[in-house]
Amino acid sequence: MVKVVGIGGSLRKDSYTQMALGIAAQRVEALGAEVEILDLRLLQLPFCNGEKEYPDYPDVQRLREATSRADGLILATPEYHGGVSGVLKNALDLMSFDEFSDKVTGLISVLGGQPNSNALNEMRLIMRWVHGWVIPEQIAIGQAWKAFDGEGKLLDEKLSQRFDEFAQSLVENTRKLRGVN
Repeated sequence: MVKVVGIGGSLRKDSYTQMALGIAAQRVEALGAEVEILDLRLLQLPFCNGEKEYPDYPDVQRLREATSRADGLILATPEYHGGVSGVLKNALDLMSFDEFSDKVTGLISVLGGQPNSNALNEMRLIMRWVHGWVIPEQIAIGQAWKAFDGEGKLLDEKLSQRFDEFAQSLVENTRKLRGVN
């Protein structure tokens, strides 16, 4: 079975990024994969200082182990000042090639303004650097306050279809590249 870990880079209580990650996880699960969401709002992570071990922070080991066990990843971030959130970047920096090498990854960015691909491109660069495989399908949600209803459901059918295509690509490519069913 394909195992996927989702990591969302927003600390906001009612985060659109977390909503988008949740929708992606549901679509991936509907295709028979197992998904674990690592909620950075609930983990106690230090600022990365380049150390190999962080004994005072057991959640670093939890983050690393969950990512190591996964076949694929979903990374979701709000776009802040044209880039990846500091929270997500820090979490990624606490890991290395050991966790990311040969992992198939899907990318999602959420913006308050117009959709663009700055944060997506930055995440793509990060994953390439640590030898991860990024699927070509990606999701950029602009004007996020218009994308979801009060219950966190998508309002736009075309965007919903993009999530379906994203999930399909992530699961299919993970099966092919990782050799799992």
